[in-house]
Amino acid sequence: MALTPVTPSSTSFTASTTAVAGAIAGLLVGTSQGNAFLGVVIGAALLAAVTFVALQMREREKPVRWIILTGFALAGFLMGGLSAGIIGVLFGWFFGWFIFWIGETRYRATLVPYLTPGQVLWHYGFRVICGAIFVFLITPILVVLPLSFNAQDFFTFTPEMLRLDPEGYSLKHYRDFFTNQDWQRSFRNSLIIAPIATVISVTLGTLAAIGLSQSHVPGRRAIMAILISPMIVPLIISATGMFFFYSQIGQVLENNLGLSKTFVGYVKVVLAHAVLGIPFVIITVTATLVGFDRSLTRAAANMGAGPVTTFFRVQMPLILPGVISGGLFAFITSFDEVVVVLFVGSARQKTLPWQMFTGLREQISPTILAVATILVVISIALLTTVELLRRRSERLRGITPS
Repeated sequence: MALTPVTPSSTSFTASTTAVAGAIAGLLVGTSQGNAFLGVVIGAALLAAVTFVALQMREREKPVRWIILTGFALAGFLMGGLSAGIIGVLFGWFFGWFIFWIGETRYRATLVPYLTPGQVLWHYGFRVICGAIFVFLITPILVVLPLSFNAQDFFTFTPEMLRLDPEGYSLKHYRDFFTNQDWQRSFRNSLIIAPIATVISVTLGTLAAIGLSQSHVPGRRAIMAILISPMIVPLIISATGMFFFYSQIGQVLENNLGLSKTFVGYVKVVLAHAVLGIPFVIITVTATLVGFDRSLTRAAANMGAGPVTTFFRVQMPLILPGVISGGLFAFITSFDEVVVVLFVGSARQKTLPWQMFTGLREQISPTILAVATILVVISIALLTTVELLRRRSERLRGITPS
């Protein structure tokens, strides 16, 4: 049921609103065709004209929307083939819906009746701004994914790809990643360094978070600020400091303990990545401890349980989602980090991001696109796990998951 009685909007208001939307769409199409200004003008004029005609047939909304969809699809197909035709279908569906959504004032149907026009504008404008930011952030990823299947050694869409020709797509770059010795060595190094750094980060970060959650700890705010400083300080500064610090430690380990340079190099990279991951663990575990019931640990102590038993039997199961979330963030940080390993590591510790950086700087290898796609898939899987753990943590603390 509509919250607000609605009356149809005027044709002039609807046409001007859809003209703005058409100008934005025309900007995108015109930019791809090499003339953004002409695209804006044509897009605005076209949508205003389509809106004026469509609103003359309000009572036949469904057929009109199908006509608009068909027209946009046909125009897209004539301009750029099958792929442009698919984009035309999406544009046609959206504008067919948008014209009547504005024209029939359906945008006010679910809003409370006392909102002013300015408040209604902000209500939807805020969502448009958030959507634009989301598109701005996600578009580079959406571009990389199909490019990784390019059959040619190019970083751009070929005519065959734009025509959706199967000959334009291939798995050659993925095969190169799984068969090339340099890529596999760097991938193996990342799989060695990231888990070890994660274990160290989770252990130290969890203990630090539990200690700093105690109200009687003196200077805990200052200590917290120092511990999370690697997240705040520019990475290049941290990398420079780690270079000088770990170079001295490396000399001590090599000269006094007789350790090999390769082993010492791995130790330095692992410790450096652990330092970068600890702040994430501290923050997530501290957030979990906010809703922790301290009476549970006191009850366990009254029953004769020692501190270690209390931690593993009572406290750890309740804060485990936060610990795992922090560990996942620490793993992602280590797996994707390139600046610090350039300063601290050597060629034997070349990680996957370092190999990607080398591929961009020394040889333009499209295999980078395949690796980037794999990393995106891994990141999505890990972040999905983090979200599921966050919801589980909220349920354990009696909070309705948001």
